[in-house]
Amino acid sequence: MSGAQVISLGCRLNIAESEGIAALVAGEDDVVVINSCAVTTEAVRQTRQAIRRARKDRPDARLLVTGCAADIERDQLAAMPEVDGLVPNTQKLDARRYNLSPSEGWDLVQTGGRSQPALGLATAHTRAFVAVQNGCDHACTFCVIPQGRGTSRSLSIAQVLREVERHLGQGAPEVVLTGVDVTSWGHDLPGSPPLGELVRAVLDAFPQLQRLRMSSLDGVEIDPLLFELFASEERVMPHLHLSMQHGSDLILKRMKRRHLRADAIDLVQRLKARRTDIAIGADLIAGFPTETCAHHADNLSIIDELQIVHGHIFPYSPRPNTPAARMPQLDKPLIKARAAELRAAVARVRSEWLDTLVGTPQRVLTEKDGTGYSPAFARVDVPEGTPAGTIVTVTPSRVEEGLLK
Repeated sequence: MSGAQVISLGCRLNIAESEGIAALVAGEDDVVVINSCAVTTEAVRQTRQAIRRARKDRPDARLLVTGCAADIERDQLAAMPEVDGLVPNTQKLDARRYNLSPSEGWDLVQTGGRSQPALGLATAHTRAFVAVQNGCDHACTFCVIPQGRGTSRSLSIAQVLREVERHLGQGAPEVVLTGVDVTSWGHDLPGSPPLGELVRAVLDAFPQLQRLRMSSLDGVEIDPLLFELFASEERVMPHLHLSMQHGSDLILKRMKRRHLRADAIDLVQRLKARRTDIAIGADLIAGFPTETCAHHADNLSIIDELQIVHGHIFPYSPRPNTPAARMPQLDKPLIKARAAELRAAVARVRSEWLDTLVGTPQRVLTEKDGTGYSPAFARVDVPEGTPAGTIVTVTPSRVEEGLLK
């Protein structure tokens, strides 16, 4: 194999940016770019594993690493014999960073100005990921991402509309608005427009857009217009993924989160009162420093309280230069056991939810693997031979291994 290859790890923002990187390096000969993740220790391990696998598969390629790990774990990755160069995360969409010859090597790590999030580039996915925001201005005690992403920067409404238009021109039936801290979009723009204003602008500009989905949101920053669009606009998918992190108020305070348990419960109750089919997802951390059995019980119970059917469970791992890394740590086996309990609770709630969808027609956006996703992001088996990127109506008759059949 020769030519350029981009390998993406981690979040949806990385997926969107990887498409931009792929366009930048498309003319390069025999180059591999690893767009890395560093959100947890496990993510860094997977990054190193991807680097070794890529070198084994492409022994003669020039192998470059970008993404959060390229900044946060810079020295460790630079020491890997498989790596030829690092591209700073904030400069991953600067074409000049990929046009250096191999002999220039480590000049790639020099710092410079910050880049803006990716703009319109061809997508290889059924749904188009549009990065409307990058970076984060908050200081959650467990989080290392601001070290790799920098401060919050927003695309203007005009820039977002141009990218959405390009994706629609390529036939994308669904657009996902994504970023590091999506609900902080607009805070750095003139007049500080709320995220709901951007979502309304996208819907108004493109009546042909069939499905608009939001990536993970901070519930306390959902503005009234965005709430109303979630509650009443059919083209906004009924799928709200909350950056919840924990179900205990004391742990949330030690995390320096800006919400409490009651805030999340109130938001979900108000939304479900308006739109009964909305599915709730959430990020939850297991085994945060100082977490007691009672705190863990609160974390477990929030799954039932919110009816979390899309759960991303993260066993806590200390990240470099974060306040939480200096707090009293829990034993790793205990963290692992608590994460398993959280996953089992989500699996139970999800199974009960899927059972309620049997016998009800689902509008499914098909993927390449013969399955697809409903508006609420339930995975559904689709008729054989259905082209990827097609929206079809499927009425499931049963659930098998988490798949509506």
